[in-house]
Parts: sequence; structure tokens; C-alpha cells
Amino acid sequence: MSDSEEEYRSKLYTKTGDKGTSALFNGERRPKNDAFFHSLGAIDELSATLGIALEHCIIEKNGLESYLEKLIVVMLDIGACVATPLDNSKDSQINKTKFDDNRIKVIESWIDKVDSELPPLKCFIIPYRVGLASAHLHLARTVCRRAEREMVGLSRHSFIPESVSIFINRLSDFLFAAARYAAMKNGAKEDLWRGVTSEFS
Repeated sequence: MSDSEEEYRSKLYTKTGDKGTSALFNGERRPKNDAFFHSLGAIDELSATLGIALEHCIIEKNGLESYLEKLIVVMLDIGACVATPLDNSKDSQINKTKFDDNRIKVIESWIDKVDSELPPLKCFIIPYRVGLASAHLHLARTVCRRAEREMVGLSRHSFIPESVSIFINRLSDFLFAAARYAAMKNGAKEDLWRGVTSEFS
């Protein structure tokens, strides 16, 4: 490696977080267990989980790949938006990370499209024996729900745009429909929970 390459190479460790704080996009430092970082961590985990689901969708060739590829990129956009609190960030920073509200309409159209190809559902699904793509989409759905729970307080106090938490809510609905769709494409029969059972021994 040349001297010039070494000069521009950034280190993976900065040591700035050694005292338990980290910085948001606007430069503000907060404790790592702050609500903002709980939300950002859940979004990051959701992105990684979607990546695993995507790999299984590619293998199973179920047609969901393009949706997940776009969503993984959007997770970075959402993270940037959450990391830019509306109450104390500069207008230039907020404009740079602004979330496009039209994405809510887009994902709602995805939900309608995928769900229209599925049989009606009136019971809870037992998420097993559905194939790896479907199983990981179910996992992504639960992580998405947690991300939404983490973001509720930030949205309620207007620290982040309401549209971001609405999008995350719709995303969990999409992932549920996508998990069912992946199971159908995999030839799996959905097992339905029909009430409390005593069959456990």
C-alpha cells in the first residue's frame, strides 16, 4: 500500500466511543443506550436480517428479491433520518436526510400486490416448515416491529418525522405478506394456530 493510500485509509476504531457515548449525524453526542441509538440499532439489525432473507429469496427464486434489495437501501435512509433530530439539527442537515413520504404509498402498493396473490387469512400462522426464505422474512418482521416500538417515543415527541414510523409500520405488514408469499412459492402449507392446545408432552 502506498503512502497516499495509507493517508486516506480510515481506521475501523476511532476510540471516540470508549466512554459510552456516540455521535448522531448532527454531531451531538449521546449515551449509547439513548433512545436514538436503540432505534438506530434496531434499524441496523433489521437491515442485516433483510440481507439474510434476501440471500434465501435469491436461492429459492421466489420473486421477492427486488423488493428486499430496495428495502435494504431504504434502511440506510431511515437510519440517516433518525440520526438527525428535528429539534436541534441544522436545516441543511435535515434536508439532506429528509425521508420521502411517497415511500409509504409505494410500500402500500407492494403490500396490496403481494397480498392479492395469497389466500385469505383468519387465524394466526405458526411460522415453521415454511422454507428458509419465509422463516427469515418472519424473523425480519419481528425485528421490524421492535424497531417500530423503539421509534414510537421519538416520533411522538416530534424528534423524527411521523412518516418514518408509519413506513416502518407498513414495512412489518409487507414482510408478513412476503413471508406468506415465500412459503407459497416454496410449496409449503401454512399451519394455522386455532386456539390453546393441551398437546404438549
